[in-house]
Amino acid sequence: MDALHNNTDCNGTDVSVNCSAGFNQFIQPGWQIALWAAAYCSIVAVSVVGNVVVIWIILAHKRMRTVTNYFLVNLAFAEAAMSVFNTVINFAYAVHNEWYFGPVYCRFHNFFPIAAIFASIYSMTAVALDRYMAIIHPLQQRLSSTETRVMIAGIWVLALLLAFPQYLYSATESLPGRTVCFIDWPDYSPVDFRKIYYVSVALLIYLLPLCIMGWAYTAVGVSLWAGEIPGDSSERYKEQLIAKRKVVKMMVVVVSTFAGCWLPYHTYFLLHQFLPELFEQRYMQQVYLAVMWLAMSSTMYNPIIYYCLNSRFRAGFQQVFCCCAPPTAAKEELELKSPRYLQTQVSTFRASRMETAVSSAVDAAELPPQPGLTSNGSDSFPRSAHVSSQ
Repeated sequence: MDALHNNTDCNGTDVSVNCSAGFNQFIQPGWQIALWAAAYCSIVAVSVVGNVVVIWIILAHKRMRTVTNYFLVNLAFAEAAMSVFNTVINFAYAVHNEWYFGPVYCRFHNFFPIAAIFASIYSMTAVALDRYMAIIHPLQQRLSSTETRVMIAGIWVLALLLAFPQYLYSATESLPGRTVCFIDWPDYSPVDFRKIYYVSVALLIYLLPLCIMGWAYTAVGVSLWAGEIPGDSSERYKEQLIAKRKVVKMMVVVVSTFAGCWLPYHTYFLLHQFLPELFEQRYMQQVYLAVMWLAMSSTMYNPIIYYCLNSRFRAGFQQVFCCCAPPTAAKEELELKSPRYLQTQVSTFRASRMETAVSSAVDAAELPPQPGLTSNGSDSFPRSAHVSSQ
């Protein structure tokens, strides 16, 4: 999505206006470049490591392979990919407004971020709708793993279609002293295709999904915090309610963080489309770098949020980064190792049932003959009684 900046050069002026004199007015002093480089590289390091660990935690543990977590895998993949392929490249271009990476990567650089952001935010939207169906309509059938994968594939198809115009119209141009990468939009008078496209993108990858998620989480929040199931005060119900609330809290924090990080970015580029004269000042380069850093930083916060608000993700991170996990995390780590944990639980359950059945049979054998029992003391309905006990 950072490639929206590249439809013009010099931070808001047309390529042909202020950039033809062979003098690059946007060269920064070394200390500024070093500070911005450290800031942008920290995003890449935290985002890539954190999101790769999130993907491993979910895919390597069967208990973590839920519908919600499959969408979180897609979210983590999109964010890690955007960090790897666009964050540093965009910084290198924005520092001096000079493109060093050739025409092929120019197309990819303009194309991929929109697709990645679309996939990210609609993965979050899918999680919100899944939580809504699970909590508001618990009796309806949930998505299967196959249906979830199909939905994820559909999200990426729509993402690539939305981003395709930026691929189609990307171009590089050699100016005196430097090369620029920009989007050469067609001139369809009296229709301004560029403005229509950017407004549509802002609506589709920001405003619309946020409205959907806001509605879904509002309904879920009212159900979980304001509503109670009459007569159901069991410990099991309370545990499930607490678990559901934790998941919803975590996802609300994820969505709120994403919205806060990308709001200045979308505001910046919408203003640029309708008030371009505001962006002809040299200081707008620093504004752009700050706005872009905040937007790109959204890719590194989710793993931190998962670690802080979800015990299973926390146990997974401790397994990766701690040779000896703290004692307080031992139970969480045991729960994370799903196959052995599940086998133990099933074996315990079966043993308990067998012990109950044997105890019932012994008690019945010790009773005196009763009407309905045979002369040898055995039940005249042994088959049906045994079935009902299990």
